Amino acid sequence: MKFRFFLLPTLFFFAGGTIRAVGGGTKTDANLFNTFSIVAYDPANGDLGVAVQSKAFAVGARVPYAKAGVGAVATQATTNPSFGPRGLALLERGFSPRQVVDSLLKTDDRPAVRQLAVIDARGQVAVHTGDSCIDWKGSRTGLHYSCQGNLLAGQAVVDSMAAAFEGTPGKLAERLMAALEAGQRAGGDSRGMQSAALLVVRAGGGYGGFNDRYIDVRTDDSRNPIKELRRLLNKVLAFNAILKAETFRDEKDYEKMIEEARRAVRLDPATGYNKYQLGCYLTMAGQLEEAKKKLKEAFLQDDRLILTARSDSDLDNLVHDEEFRKMIGMLRTK
Repeated sequence: MKFRFFLLPTLFFFAGGTIRAVGGGTKTDANLFNTFSIVAYDPANGDLGVAVQSKAFAVGARVPYAKAGVGAVATQATTNPSFGPRGLALLERGFSPRQVVDSLLKTDDRPAVRQLAVIDARGQVAVHTGDSCIDWKGSRTGLHYSCQGNLLAGQAVVDSMAAAFEGTPGKLAERLMAALEAGQRAGGDSRGMQSAALLVVRAGGGYGGFNDRYIDVRTDDSRNPIKELRRLLNKVLAFNAILKAETFRDEKDYEKMIEEARRAVRLDPATGYNKYQLGCYLTMAGQLEEAKKKLKEAFLQDDRLILTARSDSDLDNLVHDEEFRKMIGMLRTK
């Protein structure tokens, strides 16, 4: 078959597009993303990415920015979202991350409440944490990455993120996800959780090679956004594994097709389609007994796949198999 595709320390109320603290505090704006994030670069393949979590709605809409071959930006605390596209434009013009940060803050009227991290396509990093950001605030940088946050449970958040990023094998997306999970285990945002996002860019890495959005997942409002983000990431990685499997079709490299499909099933076992694809590849390779087992599991998870199977040429090696024909309703039974 061809692939088809809070407990808040103070109480707040909204008024005139601002947030005001009841019983004291200072006036600030609605772009408030007290949060923890990581920006990073993978020298092995040039991937750049940002991962972020906050006790705020839709953090992924305003904090993470990245462009393949250029760099990545995380703009948070009292967020200035213009720092994202403007920072990337400066990187593209040849500015260093330190120059980018300095340039952006020089033209900003409130640098004391901004937190900003910039990384370029060589892995150089620069970070700014304004003096008026809410404690705990700070960052931890290392080779090809920076972890930063404000209004956190403590320094252990960024330290744990750094350790996880450095100690996790695999591709950049998995390492960013591991850092985010470690930061949350260490206390994360002191107010709790609400939204999270993960962005990894790669030249031509988007669907069909039409853009650079290799991984672009987010959850805007959830009791456990990091767990949900992990689920979504696994789905994307599984989908990419099936796409990769299909690249071996013309060469009839069934071993590699099967290997990628097994990976997809491990990553996302709740999706019947992954097991269906594995069943197809096993059938093409002549491994019919295991193929029938996987196809049956797929049909139990999604019975709509039965209709697909009835006309799928990838399953031609099973067309005369009575057990298979019974599974797809092509054999009458008493």
